[in-house]
Amino acid sequence: MEFESVVNGRKSVRNFVETEISQEDIYKIIECANLAPSWKNSQTPRYYVILSKDKISEFSEKCLPSFNRENCKGAGALIVTTFVKNISGFNRDGESQNNLGNGWGCYDLGLATQNLILKAYELSYGSLIMGIRDENLIRKFLNIPNEEEVVSVIALGGYDGDVQRPARKDVQSIMKII
Repeated sequence: MEFESVVNGRKSVRNFVETEISQEDIYKIIECANLAPSWKNSQTPRYYVILSKDKISEFSEKCLPSFNRENCKGAGALIVTTFVKNISGFNRDGESQNNLGNGWGCYDLGLATQNLILKAYELSYGSLIMGIRDENLIRKFLNIPNEEEVVSVIALGGYDGDVQRPARKDVQSIMKII
């Protein structure tokens, strides 16, 4: 599959079709996420993968608001993304190297997440990145250490293929050449 067709084909799915996702496919997806660049190769993104139908249901009920619970119904996997705080964008002495601080950890995770969802699409899975969630309940449910910042929940699964993408801004309206 050509890169442009992957980028143009991937859309946010809110109508998953019950699908099991193998650990082998999850491994391939996370492996691609791990190839993303990061601040000084710090590799701070972390992934908590829920594959069991029962655990997906329990997690959704406890940690997601009702609209996101509905949006990810039928997903074959939920992946909670985090990053280790105070590494990307920081000196060894713990001082921030610029005004973004932990924003660099989030930036690095965003790069990795893009790889993750594009690889999932290549493997014929739809994805939905959800940022509205209960961070404290997620942290408790998955036993996530305080050194990590909880960022998103990504639903992966099969879908009917008829997903509409909202209109995109044209390039001239978002770019400035100097």
